[in-house]
Amino acid sequence: MTEELLDGGERLGREELAALQLERLRATLRHAYENVDFHRRSFEAAGVTPEDCRTLADLARFPFTAKSDLRDHYPFGMFAVEQSGIRRIHASSGTTGRPTVVGYTDGDLEVWADVMARSLRAAGVRPGHKVHVAYGYGLFTGGLGAHYGAERLGCTVIPASGGMTARQVRLILDFRPEVIMVTPSYMLTLLDEFERQGVDPRSTSLKVGLFGAEPWTEEMRAEIEERFAIDAVDIYGLSEVMGPGVAQECVETKDGLHVWEDHFYPEVVDPFTGEVLPDGEEGELVFTSLTKEAMPVIRYRTRDLTRLLPGTARVFRRMEKVTGRSDDMIVLRGVNLFPTQIEEIVLRTPAVAPHFQLRLTREGRLDALTVRAEARPDATAGQRAEAARAVAAAVKDGIGVSVGVEVVDPGTLERSVGKIRRIVDLRESA
Repeated sequence: MTEELLDGGERLGREELAALQLERLRATLRHAYENVDFHRRSFEAAGVTPEDCRTLADLARFPFTAKSDLRDHYPFGMFAVEQSGIRRIHASSGTTGRPTVVGYTDGDLEVWADVMARSLRAAGVRPGHKVHVAYGYGLFTGGLGAHYGAERLGCTVIPASGGMTARQVRLILDFRPEVIMVTPSYMLTLLDEFERQGVDPRSTSLKVGLFGAEPWTEEMRAEIEERFAIDAVDIYGLSEVMGPGVAQECVETKDGLHVWEDHFYPEVVDPFTGEVLPDGEEGELVFTSLTKEAMPVIRYRTRDLTRLLPGTARVFRRMEKVTGRSDDMIVLRGVNLFPTQIEEIVLRTPAVAPHFQLRLTREGRLDALTVRAEARPDATAGQRAEAARAVAAAVKDGIGVSVGVEVVDPGTLERSVGKIRRIVDLRESA
């Protein structure tokens, strides 16, 4: 990465960065305490005030914020500015209860566009590139976050949104974008559609893909890069903290996501005790916003599991690719299991396509898990049977639990048009 491509924040040294972080952290704590009843009450219950934060390490004395807190204060109870200062509202899907609602001031939208432009540039995108945005638009932050960041960088945006897969392929062939931004699971759906239309995915104009909104593995990266002949890089974000653009993998290293620490302060904590863990140890990722005006977040528990590592391509620390979410963890007969562990096994098994689903059922008093994976179109009956045996053996040997495996016909499983649903829990209906 040549120096002229870096913005001012990316040129900071670690000491300069730490001084900026502390200044912004203290201002954020005061802003939250003075303007959000929830934060004032939680600070007082923990026996701290903003003035108690004299070093970055003092942040550990402050209370966490959880998704349930945002839901409990639905819709606007976590906002720190008057309604007249809010320029945009986003929200989660709310499929498991009340949605979490986030607001943005003019300043927030400027910062968001800046960090997204920084993310795109780090991924290898350059001004003048055409960017096909297949993240969903609307209340979901993915589409508009990608859109404004690409425009800020000087790119041409193709706002395709999600769905209408055959049309997406036609737009890519006709408009010839160099860049695509989409969930990794939907990229595999597009792959199927290219092949269905008789088009070699490696022959397209695409050069770079930014994939986020769900955990994905190195095996899936290898699958996408090989079959599309592109650079596949990870982007991370969540609506409660900002949206996409909180952290980004650099195309020249592909060794984890650099957290834009001048705007988002990361911690990794023990998911059970809440104790802050040293860099290098795996735990739950926690974020405190440093520049948000409309809705500052203080020690927000993401439930994403990762570790913090030193910077490489940038001065900012890296977060390792998310291995899973604590709330996606399946405890099967005393063994902890994540969908990404199954993904790694499926993607390295011959005759099996990268489409799979996990079905939880109850057999008597015990939970049971069945892995349903699609066969590749050219797989024979014998190869399918061998693949089922291989997946079951790999799960037993690598994870330590027995599962059922079904290798089903191509096209059997539901396709993603956004975030994939990997786990189907049938235990309540049993």
